[in-house]
Amino acid sequence: MIDGTTDTEYRIERLRHRLAHGDSAELGLHIEARANAVAVYGTVPDSECRDEILRAIEEELAGLPTRIDVMVASAHAEPRVEEL
Repeated sequence: MIDGTTDTEYRIERLRHRLAHGDSAELGLHIEARANAVAVYGTVPDSECRDEILRAIEEELAGLPTRIDVMVASAHAEPRVEEL
């Protein structure tokens, strides 16, 4: 586990709270403490939201090994229509 597990969990919860209550109000991200890093992954609506999230991650998890896989949803994707 990452050194200082209690501190790591506290910082992860602060990040979750910040993302849930910030301007982006992003609840669709997953943040997990793994064996040797914190993993942050999910999809966000636009690049501005992604940039804001990356700044929050950098501030809240500074000094912790972090793996980030935050994708921007395609604005040009066509809706799927299912024929019955």
